[in-house]
Amino acid sequence: MSHWLKRTTGLLIGLTLSTTALAQADTWPTRAITIIGGFPNGAGTDLYARKLGEALAATLGVPVVVDSKTGAGGNLASDAVARAQPDGYTFLLATAGTHAINAALYKKLSFDVERDFTHIAILGDVPNVLLINVKKHPNIKTCAELLTLLRANPGKFNYASTGNGASTHLSAAQFASAAKVNIVHVPYRGQGPAMTALLAGDVDLFFNQSAPAIASIKGGLNIGLAVTTPERLEALPGVPAMAQACALPGFESSTWYGLLAPAKLSSTIATKMSATVAKVISTPEFKKWLTETQGITPAQDPSPQAFAKIHRADLAKWAEIVRISGAQVD
Repeated sequence: MSHWLKRTTGLLIGLTLSTTALAQADTWPTRAITIIGGFPNGAGTDLYARKLGEALAATLGVPVVVDSKTGAGGNLASDAVARAQPDGYTFLLATAGTHAINAALYKKLSFDVERDFTHIAILGDVPNVLLINVKKHPNIKTCAELLTLLRANPGKFNYASTGNGASTHLSAAQFASAAKVNIVHVPYRGQGPAMTALLAGDVDLFFNQSAPAIASIKGGLNIGLAVTTPERLEALPGVPAMAQACALPGFESSTWYGLLAPAKLSSTIATKMSATVAKVISTPEFKKWLTETQGITPAQDPSPQAFAKIHRADLAKWAEIVRISGAQVD
């Protein structure tokens, strides 16, 4: 075969593949979509993925499957999506933990948290709630009272987290640094064991994520002393913001959920998915579920551009908090 013929054949094959890809993008979706999450069933990310999946399935007309790939602080799920085909059938329910904190926490990742993904939509702001055990500390009703106790007993009180470097750890480390108190970190493997430890009285405090915290407070199991957002949560109107409750002006320690796809996803598919997600999460029914049951503040601008901007800023923000905490995972 001549050089000219080889070159022409190559161009024709490339043109055919390109045309096929465009046709597939135009007809997307034609089969089931998978949303992968990095945390166990029942975790906040899992609850969100399932709620979002139901709404997307009804809107897009194809099944949406939620698949949990747990381990390494969400890195196994992130790696799976980074390596997946960018065909519009695999997405990641990402968090500030998986895509901002982990970039500073882990010495080496198998993926690049920005370059290997396509931003689809920011899904909401997720706060933590400072919890104490009602039975263990019956006389502590406010953050001010807690701080008085902690400052009088440096190093004698401890706090649970869902793992070394998790947002539940870093919120507490940020709190300890800002309030100038010495409290001991006790990491657990996930939200369930950490909450069990708090309820058993094995630990004194727990900066738990909003959804499980709301359930425990409303169930009378714990007292919420403060939320890590600038304002009170609609779901917990009786729990003040930490900046005011703990006399820590400007204190804020919230994370986000976001939807990502593999890098090099067709712009046609990315745009369609972004618009569909934005439409779904902005409905009154979905917003009510977020605010009243999950304690999540809906994104004012869920667009990929806004998401990318928030993501970039959070890389620097959480790197500094990880440095202050001293947390590191090999």
